[in-house]
Amino acid sequence: MPKLKDGFLGEQSIILPPMIVDIEERDPLVSSLYITDIGFYPMAEHHYRSRKKGIDQYVLIYCVDGKGWYRVGDKEYQVERNQYFILPAGVPHSYGSSEGQRWTIYWVHFKGAHAAIYAEGAQKPQTINVAINSHISERNNIFDDILNTLRAGHEIEDLRYASSLLHYYLASMRYLQQWRRAPQQVDIVDAAIHYMEENIERRITLQDVTHYVGFSMSYFSAQFKKKTGISPLAYFNQLKINHACLLLVHTSLQVNQICYKLGFEDSLYFSRLFTKIMGVSPTTYRQQNKLIQQNQTKNNQDEKEHL
Repeated sequence: MPKLKDGFLGEQSIILPPMIVDIEERDPLVSSLYITDIGFYPMAEHHYRSRKKGIDQYVLIYCVDGKGWYRVGDKEYQVERNQYFILPAGVPHSYGSSEGQRWTIYWVHFKGAHAAIYAEGAQKPQTINVAINSHISERNNIFDDILNTLRAGHEIEDLRYASSLLHYYLASMRYLQQWRRAPQQVDIVDAAIHYMEENIERRITLQDVTHYVGFSMSYFSAQFKKKTGISPLAYFNQLKINHACLLLVHTSLQVNQICYKLGFEDSLYFSRLFTKIMGVSPTTYRQQNKLIQQNQTKNNQDEKEHL
């Protein structure tokens, strides 16, 4: 069986050069908690890493789909969807996707004076189940903001902002009860839409949704269509494509990266679905919006000149 460190379709990763890490270590704000490496691997099959001597960073791995395993010292653990773990610094370890499985993971290597606080108690798998007050998609958006910030630049303000976001991101896991606000009364359609939004980057079935809300498929589907006008899975696809539109306009991610980030295995199918819903291809949509933004910028400049 092959063993792959990286190179997965749709993956994103940033490895900060030693010069930038030195700046982080010396800065009075960033040195509290800072990133050395960060990435996202969608549907990674045959993923495997082994560090016989360990490394001087903590390693967070958050599995949002699929299954994997990891070994710390002489102890081995299994990890599943909606679980995360943090490997301690300086300890030999290895990890990877389970045999015959593909896992989708967010991962961060981090250090700092306060790093150990966030890692406390997380060597064993920690579960973050979907609930009405889970805010999983909000957490994933914070991660994306960190990636986009470090992708855009490594100035001290970029590093400080990324550090602040990392505090928030890790706190959303370490202090899970505080992160989750008190749930409000919602009906089954609202609860189902929330479940879809929390799983926007996964492949889910109608059975998954009905199991979550606790009603039969026929009753739930009828209630959902009565309120929204479309079927649950059509609505879920619409949510995914709406999110794809945001990524096309506000990020520099390639179309295939967006495809895999949203849980689609086939980039051709993703493009066809996008075109069916939006009326244009993903590439054309991005080009059109770029042109609109350029025209708006030009109009704003013209207005300033006439003031």
